[in-house]
Amino acid sequence: MTAPSESSTTPGLPAAADVAAWASINTIKVLAMDAVEKSQSGHPGTPMALAPAAYVLWSRALRFDPTAPDWADRDRFVLSCGHASMLLYSLLHLTGYEVSLEDIRQFRQWGSPTAGHPERGHTPGVEVTTGPLGQGVGNAVGMAMAERFLAQRFNRPEFDVVDHRVWAFVSDGDLMEGIASEAASLAGHLRLGKLCLLYDDNRITIDGSTDLSFSEDVQKRFTAYGWKVLRVSSGNDLKAIQRAFSSARREADRPTLIILRTEIADPAPTKKGTAGAHGAPLGAAEVQATKEILGWPQDPFHIPVEATEHMAKVGRRAGREHKAWRKKFLAYSRAFPVEAAEFEQWMAGDLPIGWDSGLPTFAGEKGLATRQASQAVIDVVARALPNFLGGSADLAGSNGAVIKDGGDFTAEVAGRNVHWGIREHAMAAACNGMAAHGGVRPFAATFLIFADYLKPALRLSALMKLPVIYIGTHDSIGVGEDGPTHQPIEQLATLRATPNVRVFRPADATETVECWRLALERKDGPTVLALTRQKLPVLDRAVLAPAAGVRQGGYILKDASGPPVVILMATGSEVSIALGAAALLETDGIATRVVSLPSWELFAAQPQSYRDLVLPPAITARVSMEAAATFGWERWVGSAGQALGLDHFGASAPAERLYQEFGLTSARMAEVARAVLARRAS
Repeated sequence: MTAPSESSTTPGLPAAADVAAWASINTIKVLAMDAVEKSQSGHPGTPMALAPAAYVLWSRALRFDPTAPDWADRDRFVLSCGHASMLLYSLLHLTGYEVSLEDIRQFRQWGSPTAGHPERGHTPGVEVTTGPLGQGVGNAVGMAMAERFLAQRFNRPEFDVVDHRVWAFVSDGDLMEGIASEAASLAGHLRLGKLCLLYDDNRITIDGSTDLSFSEDVQKRFTAYGWKVLRVSSGNDLKAIQRAFSSARREADRPTLIILRTEIADPAPTKKGTAGAHGAPLGAAEVQATKEILGWPQDPFHIPVEATEHMAKVGRRAGREHKAWRKKFLAYSRAFPVEAAEFEQWMAGDLPIGWDSGLPTFAGEKGLATRQASQAVIDVVARALPNFLGGSADLAGSNGAVIKDGGDFTAEVAGRNVHWGIREHAMAAACNGMAAHGGVRPFAATFLIFADYLKPALRLSALMKLPVIYIGTHDSIGVGEDGPTHQPIEQLATLRATPNVRVFRPADATETVECWRLALERKDGPTVLALTRQKLPVLDRAVLAPAAGVRQGGYILKDASGPPVVILMATGSEVSIALGAAALLETDGIATRVVSLPSWELFAAQPQSYRDLVLPPAITARVSMEAAATFGWERWVGSAGQALGLDHFGASAPAERLYQEFGLTSARMAEVARAVLARRAS
């Protein structure tokens, strides 16, 4: 088992340890080659280049426990360059996680835990789902923020029960993506000293050399962000890599970037250092030649006993750190029983009993924007849930997203109001990192139109089943004079099309309370609250159905005095318009039912019997209204009904004028309902 010549006798290591180290490193390289070759799909080169650095981190710096992957005070490891997934799977297997050699043989195959890119919840030891480049950088920043917040809340003299680091491996591609710049800028501003990124400077992308598109000075860039920057000139210099990790661990006041010069696919004889090793199998002949260079048997998936025994010891040693922490936490529990119980509750993601008992009511209010009602809910929730934190992308006042007396999250104090700046994408990715870290309930706010700036991270919230709450205000043409650039015509349809995203568009202040209740109760995915800029009537619940119907996603808000012949449906600000249309129709003797449909996803999840109760199949005269694209409404109005909305961009004018000009009025809805009834009768 050959080590690279520059490190064949690693300084400071006994000869036996050197053999075991390089046996382990080369095992990682070979498993990556063999798994990709067998599946005929994947990325072998980066795992091969990063194997030495990964070995050093996992064997000498990372705190983890293979028998307890979710140990609260473990270090978090993020493989932002998720295409290098075989690097992580090899480490998980060798150190004792529930990833078998057979799982590695089944890399990228149906039902295997070794998916093409690491997936949270699918594989033990995978902290976040990565693959879309740059996302892991934002996730890591959020994890470091969560660690700081929890440490400030729970640590006491002699009891640092929250004291871990966040390590992330990133690639050229990660650093090219704009989200990495957003996140790194924020991390430097907040001086997140427990965050370390290792940058794999292999200078290769799929299209070829990075010279084609990337010539910036990364060191100067990160220095300007306020980071500590270290350089290691060889990806095979274990001692230098270890020194860099040790330096990062000693750094308290700045995040650290380690720039590691590597050679992709090292030591493959013809594809080393080439784009051909990035996203395709090396080929049988190249694999054979590489194994010959390494002095490795040719049979696939061979793991020498030196690597098996050595890495098993690494896993057991890491487990002992967990046991020591458990002992410390037991003593902490005796000294601070209230804090210990709260810590365990927070990490479990549980809500305290009675958390919602003080939620506001709005009886007697004449008009209130749902963003204002949301702010009132946040005021109460923040008192009931001390681990509830978040903020806005520089729109806190407009969004109604301020925690009163919560303090600001700064470089000095981990308060509950996070000033993300104009960084929507990093905001969402960091909130994913917070939620994945555990212990906190994050929210992110912006105008709904700017969901476009954060949607890749929101999609990953859904994929990872993370309970991030997204507040999207100014949710329609009701934004008015700002014009079509700020009027989110298509956003609701896009968000509703994303699996596992739950969208709420409440009709009034009272529905807003219920939407928040459901958002905070949810543990298995993100929630989007689409809220108005303009004031809406607070509906009279003494006359209309209770807003508790929001729990079913859709409910009969107002029914006809007799059997209904037409159903009017709406969400958000258009529900009161539908009520006005119903009054016009009732005046003409047309029995009309009004349905509020704040969450399509929840309504679709109800039993067919309930959906048929709200929308009886026999009543085909249906009209919907939403100040957005009509796309998707055909599911609820059917072929005989009609959807009213905006299948074009808006305009700049006061909101009232826009609703009038675009025909989103009670009179227009009543007119269309009469026409639908007439067509059915003809």
